[in-house]
Amino acid sequence: MPAMSELASKNCVPCRGGVPPMESADVEDYLGKVEGWGHADHRRISRTFVFSDFVGALDFANRVGEIAEAEGHHPDLLVAWGRVEVTIWTHKVNGLTESDFILAAKIDQLA
Repeated sequence: MPAMSELASKNCVPCRGGVPPMESADVEDYLGKVEGWGHADHRRISRTFVFSDFVGALDFANRVGEIAEAEGHHPDLLVAWGRVEVTIWTHKVNGLTESDFILAAKIDQLA
């Protein structure tokens, strides 16, 4: 299994559906490669990033958006004063794929 730096060097692969989501054991293994991320029922991963003000949070959210556009893989972002919650999953399979962890690793490089 790739380490975080290896994950960050990969690119997200567009999902066309018809692929099963990751098994729970694989999700747990991949979570060990991205620091600070947690899961909800092995279907989504999320992490909250903390900042000293709203401007810092908004700047971070915009940089995440640039990565998401470049990768063609778009997380849910909740921007609030001093924090950004990022939630990632592959919509077409209603679960997680390696691309979700690749995106998480790329986002971690911004923090």
